[in-house]
Amino acid sequence: MWKKHQNLEKNSIWLVIAILLVVSVGGLVEIAPLFYLESTIEKVKGVRPYTPLEQAGRDIYVREGCYVCHSQMVRPLRDEVERYGHYSLAAESMYDHPFQWGSKRTGPDLARVGGKYSDGWHRDHLMNPRSVVPESNMPPYRFLAETDLDYRAIEARLNALRTVGVPYTDAQIQNAKADLETQVDPFAGEKSGLKKRYGAKIAQRDFDGNPEKLSELDALVAYLQMLGTTVDFRTYKAEDPENLR
Repeated sequence: MWKKHQNLEKNSIWLVIAILLVVSVGGLVEIAPLFYLESTIEKVKGVRPYTPLEQAGRDIYVREGCYVCHSQMVRPLRDEVERYGHYSLAAESMYDHPFQWGSKRTGPDLARVGGKYSDGWHRDHLMNPRSVVPESNMPPYRFLAETDLDYRAIEARLNALRTVGVPYTDAQIQNAKADLETQVDPFAGEKSGLKKRYGAKIAQRDFDGNPEKLSELDALVAYLQMLGTTVDFRTYKAEDPENLR
């Protein structure tokens, strides 16, 4: 049986036909289900769109090229899970445009960095990395603390993301500027509607250590502090329907 392949190898036309047949069948098996499946991503309880402040921070993260040295995907390998935590779920990146999985790690993976360190640690690390990690070769980003956050176009930003599938509501877009300002104000209270629109777990505080200034550092730290915090992995089970929204 194994010798019969010689007939194909000696006849180029039959070889081309056989290749096309194999590729066509394989392609249909992989592509056809996508036409009738509503989604290939499991919907997981807790996953939500970024708040305006977090989205602004994410844009700064991308702008400064943080993804070049830090991935945001914990692989389902024992050593990675033991170091970083639960392996990443596709749903955790479903609202990321572009996603930040990455393929290189000069620094550690950041998929589960939220809540691992204090805001103060992040501030020190970003302004002078070697003050907290002596062996770090990361450049300092002190200017983020000195630069006012420009969020004049935040409503347009959320609206653009909605066009590519992020389920921002009209209320979230209309209140984008107010919600952004509220998230850095720990005294804003519940009347602002921020937590009603994005969930009770939203971190609402001054992130850059300077209550008098709404800086780019505020936004970036807010983004870092939410990474990996939306899903409660203490109760998560992939096959449990209670985890579906």
